[in-house]
Amino acid sequence: MKNENYIQTSVCRLCGSSNLSSVLKLASTPPANAFINKSKLNLKQKKYPLELFFCNSCKHVQLSNIIDPKELFENYVYVSGTSPVFRNHFLNYAKSIIEKYKPSLNSYVLDIGSNDGTLLKFFKEFGYKVIGVDPAIEISKKANKDGITTINNFFNFDTAEKIKQTYSKASLITANNVFAHCHDLSGITEAISSLLAPNGLFIFEVSYLVDVYEKTLFDTIYHEHLSYHSVIPLVNFFKSKNMELIDVTRVNTHGGSIRCVVKNSNDNFVINDSVKRLVDMEKFFSFDNPC
Repeated sequence: MKNENYIQTSVCRLCGSSNLSSVLKLASTPPANAFINKSKLNLKQKKYPLELFFCNSCKHVQLSNIIDPKELFENYVYVSGTSPVFRNHFLNYAKSIIEKYKPSLNSYVLDIGSNDGTLLKFFKEFGYKVIGVDPAIEISKKANKDGITTINNFFNFDTAEKIKQTYSKASLITANNVFAHCHDLSGITEAISSLLAPNGLFIFEVSYLVDVYEKTLFDTIYHEHLSYHSVIPLVNFFKSKNMELIDVTRVNTHGGSIRCVVKNSNDNFVINDSVKRLVDMEKFFSFDNPC
């Protein structure tokens, strides 16, 4: 259903099922980052529905209302590098990935939703070639000015093909606090898979539904966050894309997140027991049930 600059979907963005149940309905609100100055305080802002649905088929929790991403992200104001906490987090993130997985120095590290390039700066300091992709116009300009090659665009299959033609495949693709923002997760994941070099990895961090529920993080439910991820639906989603979720680590950012490591199915990495542990925990606490 179309309405102004948002659409409402009636199918799950992970598995395509229409067997959805409403589990939380909040008041309609303006976009979270739609800040206004004092001169406009008397004007009414656009408000959009805000309702969470549970997919009874794959167990994924998601918003059904999707605001035009250009409105949300082309003039994005949040900048990662202004936070000392996040700079330190991304430094340790880069170190841990390099130590654990040893991505090849001969190919690229690509960050989707790279913002000002904070994470990529650390990979660059460790000797890696880096590319960022981000739709925010001014933030992308700043990243390029700071020496982080950044493509100002949304990531999709066309963007991936251009990166392959201009540069090469990537040994590591990251997407941090981005995988919850995208409606077409199927298309984006297929593009990521096509862009990974042999034995390349896709690593993303995303807010964890278990933490949202247990800590009542209702203020993290807003229009930018289309998906509220848990491990159970992600395992089967990646299998449907001929990929495998091989490791999941809980991290403390954004009130509680998970760092997920994904490979193409024909590559050599083994599945860590962390995946089964979190699946079992989610089932024990009934995160596979809408009630």
